[in-house]
Amino acid sequence: MTHKRQPLDAVTWIARNSIKPNNYNPNCVPPPELRLLKLSILQDGWTQPIVVHKGSKIIVDGEHRWTIAADPEVAALTDGKVPVVYVEGDVAHRMMSTIRHNRARGEHAVLPMAEIVKALLGGGTSKDDVMFLLQMEAEEVDRLAERAGQPDVVARDKPGFSHGWVPGR
Repeated sequence: MTHKRQPLDAVTWIARNSIKPNNYNPNCVPPPELRLLKLSILQDGWTQPIVVHKGSKIIVDGEHRWTIAADPEVAALTDGKVPVVYVEGDVAHRMMSTIRHNRARGEHAVLPMAEIVKALLGGGTSKDDVMFLLQMEAEEVDRLAERAGQPDVVARDKPGFSHGWVPGR
């Protein structure tokens, strides 16, 4: 059985500077998440293409990946090229597509994240590696570990953690 042709069937590598961001994207990514995106591309490579409107060369989805692609370390991976897929449609369609892409990503819930941190730490990944590879602050790792029942990784001398807390009670 054949499938209807999809944009992903035709990933193309093009010069980063040949496309441009749209002027309507309401999505804002804070600096820590941008650093995480850069690390993700450096560690895992490009795993998602940038979605571009074919006629105008305007980015529909992936503006932050496009932004990070200007970083010299990231650019060096692919000689300044970025992976793209093309879509078509009028301005209204492109705007709605941008919003659909943004909203479809969801959010991370605390309890599942706590279980992931627990599994990583319990499996031998160091707290420093969790902090660096997930771009988390020490307190965030500590609180997630505590929430998942791993209080032994929680620093007792930091503000916000009780010195009277005893594991196992």
